[in-house]
Amino acid sequence: MSRSPVPQDVLELPAFAAIFLVLTVREGSEDAVREMLADAAGLTRSVGFREPEGNLSCVLGIGAGLWSRLYDLPAPIGLHPLPVFAGAVHTTVTTPGDLLVHLRARRADLCFELARQIVDSLDGAADVVDEVHGFRYFDERDLLGFVDGTENPSGVAAADAVTIGPEDPAYAGGSYLIVQKYLHDLQAWNALSVEEQEKAIGRRKLDDIELSEAVKPSNSHVALNTITGPDGEQRKILRDNMPFGTVGTREYGTYFAGYAATPEVIEQMLNNMFVGNPPGNHDRILDFSRPVTGGLFFIPTKDFLDDPPTAGSEVPDEESAPAEADGSLAIGSLRRSGTP
Repeated sequence: MSRSPVPQDVLELPAFAAIFLVLTVREGSEDAVREMLADAAGLTRSVGFREPEGNLSCVLGIGAGLWSRLYDLPAPIGLHPLPVFAGAVHTTVTTPGDLLVHLRARRADLCFELARQIVDSLDGAADVVDEVHGFRYFDERDLLGFVDGTENPSGVAAADAVTIGPEDPAYAGGSYLIVQKYLHDLQAWNALSVEEQEKAIGRRKLDDIELSEAVKPSNSHVALNTITGPDGEQRKILRDNMPFGTVGTREYGTYFAGYAATPEVIEQMLNNMFVGNPPGNHDRILDFSRPVTGGLFFIPTKDFLDDPPTAGSEVPDEESAPAEADGSLAIGSLRRSGTP
């Protein structure tokens, strides 16, 4: 049996700092991009070794539009452009993006240096179309003041939630990532009473306890983002949202980053939020928080990035289980249940 594929560092500890880069790739620059994808692990080691306790990590994603330009291979089953979810009041947006770079560390300077090295390596080949520098805000809260990520799975459940399995054996060990940049209307939000805010989120603000079913509104964020499968089990994703903002322009927001073994779970959440469940019953949080970007990316394994297979390569054994991500399955303090 062949060696199990090694996932990228999706299951990292919650970050103190993060940088998200979305890039578009210029025509004819595919070789340079493939070279960067193979070299990124080495860049990460070089930067991270200068401060080993900084826990620097890098996850790279590939968009649907770039896949066929890079590889003569069938696309992963779930890779497609992020659909638009249009409700009666609110609508998602889908913005250009061929590559997604997600950097995490305990120090912002580590993320910054690695981002600089990656972008320099793509000079003339790709253009950064969105860049967000996220930070940890007090006790895992977003800028709306609520703890974000409480229902994230941990341990084996987290790995199961984000890792592609035998349903797509050629890409087992990979994952999917949906990102969206949300901007908050903090003035309008802060004009609400705490009780009104709690009903919009579905949790108490101070102690992060979920509201009881008797008082939790059906259009609360928690209610509309609880997805149950045909077997009755709740379907989980791993959120790695980060707050961001600039005080000079008063632009404040949450960068949503949701990892999953299949994009259909997050897409169902987005449908519930924007179209409503039932239709018209949209997520109350959208009256104060609007998306300005959106994209879906496939997250290959480290093995794939290092040495991509070619057409006709042997398909991995379906019985092979993907390796754990650097043994870092303990997510630690559970994270956000915020947007979406």
